[in-house]
Amino acid sequence: MGLLTIIRKNRQKEKEMRILFLGLDNAGKTTILKKLNHEDISGISPTLGFNIKTFVHRSYTLNVWDVGGQRTLRPYWRNYFEQTDAIVWVVDSGDRFRMKDCKEELHALLVEDRLAGASLLVFANKQDIEGSMTSSEIASALDLPSIKSHHWKIWPCSAVTGENLVTGLNWIVDDVANRIYYGVSQNSQ
Repeated sequence: MGLLTIIRKNRQKEKEMRILFLGLDNAGKTTILKKLNHEDISGISPTLGFNIKTFVHRSYTLNVWDVGGQRTLRPYWRNYFEQTDAIVWVVDSGDRFRMKDCKEELHALLVEDRLAGASLLVFANKQDIEGSMTSSEIASALDLPSIKSHHWKIWPCSAVTGENLVTGLNWIVDDVANRIYYGVSQNSQ
Protein backbone atom coordinates (compact mmCIF):
# COMPACT_ATOMS: atom_id res chain seq x y z
CA MET A 1 0.00 0.00 0.00
CA GLY A 2 1.56 3.28 -1.12
CA LEU A 3 1.70 6.51 0.84
CA LEU A 4 -0.88 8.17 -1.42
CA THR A 5 -3.31 5.30 -0.78
CA ILE A 6 -2.83 5.61 2.98
CA ILE A 7 -3.39 9.37 2.85
CA ARG A 8 -6.53 8.92 0.74
CA LYS A 9 -7.96 6.32 3.12
CA ASN A 10 -7.21 8.51 6.14
CA ARG A 11 -8.81 11.57 4.59
CA GLN A 12 -11.79 9.54 3.38
CA LYS A 13 -12.66 8.80 7.01
CA GLU A 14 -12.38 12.46 7.95
CA LYS A 15 -13.92 13.90 4.76
CA GLU A 16 -12.18 17.21 5.34
CA MET A 17 -10.96 19.75 2.82
CA ARG A 18 -8.64 22.70 3.25
CA ILE A 19 -9.61 25.63 1.03
CA LEU A 20 -7.58 28.81 0.67
CA PHE A 21 -9.47 32.01 -0.24
CA LEU A 22 -7.07 34.43 -1.91
CA GLY A 23 -7.21 37.46 -4.18
CA LEU A 24 -6.33 41.12 -4.20
CA ASP A 25 -7.63 43.34 -1.42
CA ASN A 26 -11.26 44.45 -1.72
CA ALA A 27 -12.19 41.54 -4.00
CA GLY A 28 -14.87 40.25 -1.59
CA LYS A 29 -13.31 37.14 -0.06
CA THR A 30 -14.60 37.72 3.47
CA THR A 31 -18.02 38.85 2.23
CA ILE A 32 -18.38 35.62 0.22
CA LEU A 33 -17.51 33.51 3.26
CA LYS A 34 -19.89 35.40 5.52
CA LYS A 35 -22.69 35.13 2.94
CA LEU A 36 -22.11 31.37 2.62
CA ASN A 37 -22.39 31.09 6.41
CA HIS A 38 -25.54 33.25 6.55
CA GLU A 39 -23.75 35.94 8.57
CA ASP A 40 -24.31 39.70 8.48
CA ILE A 41 -22.32 41.32 5.66
CA SER A 42 -23.17 44.94 6.43
CA GLY A 43 -20.05 45.88 8.40
CA ILE A 44 -17.10 44.10 6.81
CA SER A 45 -13.68 45.70 7.00
CA PRO A 46 -10.46 44.66 5.21
CA THR A 47 -8.91 41.46 6.51
CA LEU A 48 -5.60 42.21 8.19
CA GLY A 49 -4.07 38.77 8.51
CA PHE A 50 -6.49 35.87 8.14
CA ASN A 51 -9.85 34.43 9.16
CA ILE A 52 -10.62 30.74 9.54
CA LYS A 53 -14.10 29.37 8.96
CA THR A 54 -14.99 25.73 9.44
CA PHE A 55 -18.35 24.50 8.27
CA VAL A 56 -19.99 21.40 6.82
CA HIS A 57 -21.06 21.46 3.19
CA ARG A 58 -22.58 18.36 1.59
CA SER A 59 -21.10 15.99 4.21
CA TYR A 60 -17.59 17.47 3.94
CA THR A 61 -15.97 19.56 6.64
CA LEU A 62 -14.47 22.62 4.95
CA ASN A 63 -11.61 24.38 6.68
CA VAL A 64 -11.48 27.71 4.87
CA TRP A 65 -8.59 30.12 5.27
CA ASP A 66 -9.46 33.65 4.20
CA VAL A 67 -6.21 35.59 3.88
CA GLY A 68 -5.91 39.36 3.42
CA GLY A 69 -4.96 40.53 -0.05
CA GLN A 70 -3.18 43.82 0.59
CA ARG A 71 0.16 44.14 -1.22
CA THR A 72 2.03 44.10 2.12
CA LEU A 73 0.36 40.80 3.13
CA ARG A 74 0.84 38.88 -0.14
CA PRO A 75 4.41 37.73 0.64
CA TYR A 76 2.94 35.94 3.69
CA TRP A 77 0.43 33.93 1.63
CA ARG A 78 3.01 31.14 1.33
CA ASN A 79 2.64 30.50 5.08
CA TYR A 80 -0.85 29.09 4.37
CA PHE A 81 -0.07 26.77 1.43
CA GLU A 82 0.55 23.53 3.36
CA GLN A 83 -1.99 20.77 2.66
CA THR A 84 -4.25 23.01 0.57
CA ASP A 85 -6.78 21.04 -1.47
CA ALA A 86 -8.32 24.00 -3.30
CA ILE A 87 -7.76 27.66 -4.03
CA VAL A 88 -10.68 30.02 -4.42
CA TRP A 89 -9.30 33.06 -6.23
CA VAL A 90 -11.69 35.98 -5.81
CA VAL A 91 -11.65 38.74 -8.43
CA ASP A 92 -13.30 42.15 -8.24
CA SER A 93 -14.96 42.15 -11.67
CA GLY A 94 -15.20 45.93 -11.68
CA ASP A 95 -11.51 46.55 -10.97
CA ARG A 96 -10.21 46.69 -14.54
CA PHE A 97 -7.12 48.67 -13.53
CA ARG A 98 -5.68 45.88 -11.38
CA MET A 99 -6.34 42.91 -13.68
CA LYS A 100 -2.64 42.72 -14.65
CA ASP A 101 -1.65 42.61 -10.96
CA CYS A 102 -4.38 40.04 -10.33
CA LYS A 103 -3.07 37.85 -13.17
CA GLU A 104 0.54 38.07 -11.99
CA GLU A 105 -0.35 37.14 -8.41
CA LEU A 106 -2.51 34.21 -9.52
CA HIS A 107 0.08 32.76 -11.89
CA ALA A 108 2.80 33.16 -9.22
CA LEU A 109 0.66 31.05 -6.87
CA LEU A 110 0.14 28.30 -9.38
CA VAL A 111 3.86 27.50 -9.68
CA GLU A 112 4.21 26.91 -5.93
CA ASP A 113 5.07 23.27 -5.21
CA ARG A 114 2.84 23.10 -2.13
CA LEU A 115 -0.17 24.09 -4.25
CA ALA A 116 0.55 21.56 -7.00
CA GLY A 117 -2.63 19.91 -8.17
CA ALA A 118 -4.94 22.00 -5.99
CA SER A 119 -8.31 22.67 -7.62
CA LEU A 120 -8.82 26.31 -8.64
CA LEU A 121 -12.13 28.15 -8.55
CA VAL A 122 -12.08 31.73 -9.80
CA PHE A 123 -15.01 33.67 -8.41
CA ALA A 124 -15.70 36.64 -10.72
CA ASN A 125 -17.28 38.63 -7.91
CA LYS A 126 -19.34 41.83 -7.99
CA GLN A 127 -21.35 40.85 -11.07
CA ASP A 128 -24.23 42.84 -9.57
CA ILE A 129 -22.34 46.10 -10.24
CA GLU A 130 -22.99 47.80 -13.56
CA GLY A 131 -19.99 47.79 -15.89
CA SER A 132 -18.35 44.71 -14.35
CA MET A 133 -16.25 42.53 -16.60
CA THR A 134 -17.87 39.28 -17.73
CA SER A 135 -16.42 35.90 -16.78
CA SER A 136 -15.06 35.44 -20.28
CA GLU A 137 -13.37 38.86 -20.17
CA ILE A 138 -11.81 37.97 -16.82
CA ALA A 139 -10.75 34.51 -18.06
CA SER A 140 -8.97 36.23 -20.93
CA ALA A 141 -7.42 38.97 -18.74
CA LEU A 142 -6.11 36.35 -16.30
CA ASP A 143 -5.05 34.03 -19.14
CA LEU A 144 -6.92 31.14 -17.53
CA PRO A 145 -6.86 28.96 -20.68
CA SER A 146 -3.06 28.73 -20.32
CA ILE A 147 -3.40 26.98 -16.94
CA LYS A 148 -2.69 23.28 -17.42
CA SER A 149 -1.28 22.50 -13.95
CA HIS A 150 -4.58 22.83 -12.09
CA HIS A 151 -8.17 21.87 -12.81
CA TRP A 152 -9.99 25.21 -12.86
CA LYS A 153 -13.37 26.83 -13.33
CA ILE A 154 -14.45 30.46 -13.42
CA TRP A 155 -17.80 31.34 -11.91
CA PRO A 156 -19.57 34.72 -12.07
CA CYS A 157 -21.00 35.64 -8.68
CA SER A 158 -22.12 38.33 -6.29
CA ALA A 159 -21.15 38.20 -2.63
CA VAL A 160 -23.90 40.71 -1.84
CA THR A 161 -26.82 38.91 -3.53
CA GLY A 162 -25.37 35.41 -3.03
CA GLU A 163 -25.76 34.59 -6.72
CA ASN A 164 -23.75 31.47 -7.72
CA LEU A 165 -21.87 31.21 -4.42
CA VAL A 166 -23.27 27.81 -3.48
CA THR A 167 -22.98 26.59 -7.09
CA GLY A 168 -19.29 27.55 -7.13
CA LEU A 169 -18.72 25.94 -3.74
CA ASN A 170 -20.43 22.77 -5.01
CA TRP A 171 -18.05 22.67 -7.98
CA ILE A 172 -14.92 23.03 -5.86
CA VAL A 173 -16.09 20.43 -3.32
CA ASP A 174 -16.96 17.96 -6.11
CA ASP A 175 -13.65 18.57 -7.87
CA VAL A 176 -11.60 18.02 -4.71
CA ALA A 177 -13.70 14.99 -3.70
CA ASN A 178 -13.23 13.39 -7.12
CA ARG A 179 -9.48 13.92 -6.94
CA ILE A 180 -8.80 13.07 -3.30
CA TYR A 181 -11.54 10.77 -2.08
CA TYR A 182 -12.41 8.92 -5.23
CA GLY A 183 -9.08 9.11 -7.07
CA VAL A 184 -10.65 10.32 -10.30
CA SER A 185 -8.25 12.36 -12.39
CA GLN A 186 -9.78 15.27 -14.24
CA ASN A 187 -8.21 17.41 -16.93
CA SER A 188 -8.09 21.17 -17.11
CA GLN A 189 -11.06 23.02 -18.49
